[in-house]
Amino acid sequence: MGVINASPDSKNVHTVARTVDEVLLMADRYRTWGASLIDLGGQSSHFDNPTIEVADEISRVVPAIEALAAEDHLVAIDTWKPAVARAALDAGAVLVNDTGGLKDPEMREVVASYGAAAIAVYVEGDNPHEVGAVEVRADKAAATAGFFTELLSDLDGAGVRNVILDPGIALNYRGDYGAYTRMQLEVIADSESLHELGRPVLIPIPRKRDFHRVAAYIALALEHRADIIRVHDVAIACDLARLFDRAAPGTV
Repeated sequence: MGVINASPDSKNVHTVARTVDEVLLMADRYRTWGASLIDLGGQSSHFDNPTIEVADEISRVVPAIEALAAEDHLVAIDTWKPAVARAALDAGAVLVNDTGGLKDPEMREVVASYGAAAIAVYVEGDNPHEVGAVEVRADKAAATAGFFTELLSDLDGAGVRNVILDPGIALNYRGDYGAYTRMQLEVIADSESLHELGRPVLIPIPRKRDFHRVAAYIALALEHRADIIRVHDVAIACDLARLFDRAAPGTV
């Protein structure tokens, strides 16, 4: 899953596309490299960035989704706002990547009414802009799996059944950056507890100042059987997936 940011506020400037043409160019490049999914967002999730109006977010993503869908790209809408998810699904998105964790009843209703697949992102807050310091603990993966066990039961009751699990380790939190960095690695290494829930597991690869660390996260996620890896550095991720014999069918 290759990330494209339709938000100019994103700190990952190499994934920012400011026009529909730029989005298409980036997506086509990702597909050539071997990516199967596009993760498109119009709202930066970093808590330092402004929370934009729903109408502005929709205007950033809908034309791009329509263009991507017309070229047979599979698109996930990266948002925690139900109205944005609804507009994106109407435009041709096939997956809702809810960085609010599918906790909002309105978001559940949107996903269920469209019969859409959804990614439940573990987030310690109502959404990525409403976070404090992350809880650092040695059994974080198991604790996250416990949270998801309860969440999946609630989602099933709400008619949301096609769910992918994301332990949320790429979200930004306030607090001890070094401790969080180490815990991110531990969650990937201990992700078997997430697989045991019987749902696809998406590992979001955190962006780091030192690129060799990004490559290490990708390799660790592949080693520990991630079903999907969400990346900002698509070429290197696809190459490593081939090295681990984990490339998507049809890629070389």
